Amino acid sequence: MRRVVILGCAGTGKSTLAKCLGQQLGIPVVHLDRLNWEPDWKEVGTEEFRARLAQAIAGDTWITDGNYAIHSFDLRMPRADLVIWVDQPARRCFWRVFKRALKSYVSEHEDLAKHCKERLDHRFVGRLRFIANFNRINRPRIERMRMLHGPDVPLLVLRGDSEINEFLKTSASQTLRS
Repeated sequence: MRRVVILGCAGTGKSTLAKCLGQQLGIPVVHLDRLNWEPDWKEVGTEEFRARLAQAIAGDTWITDGNYAIHSFDLRMPRADLVIWVDQPARRCFWRVFKRALKSYVSEHEDLAKHCKERLDHRFVGRLRFIANFNRINRPRIERMRMLHGPDVPLLVLRGDSEINEFLKTSASQTLRS
């Protein structure tokens, strides 16, 4: 398996998992946030985002990190070999998003576009709302889109850091190389 879609709530560890898998398997990682944002949080627009994504996943191997279900599943899911859903408790997601915002004051996050530092501002409050409503509103929407565009793509759910770490230690190479 050489084309992987990683999904989940903000703060679950999608980007970290994507980076680890990419390094472990020598597969390029496509961070969807980098494709969607220009410096200072200027959104590129749907057509430009889709063009960037199409180019980024044109190759035979890739790992995508991020949801963007409505704007991207028709491009990603038909080509995907595996979907990994990262599931974490909401309190852990809140904490990680908070820590990431604090760290952003001193360094940029590699999975975001240049000059898109995360701050404790209105966008941060929106992210907290996203996390609070994720399982009730966003997850069902993402699932519907996943089933619409990739019903036959195998789904692996990793619940919590211990399952993620175990997958990376023992299963990732075997699962993704088969």
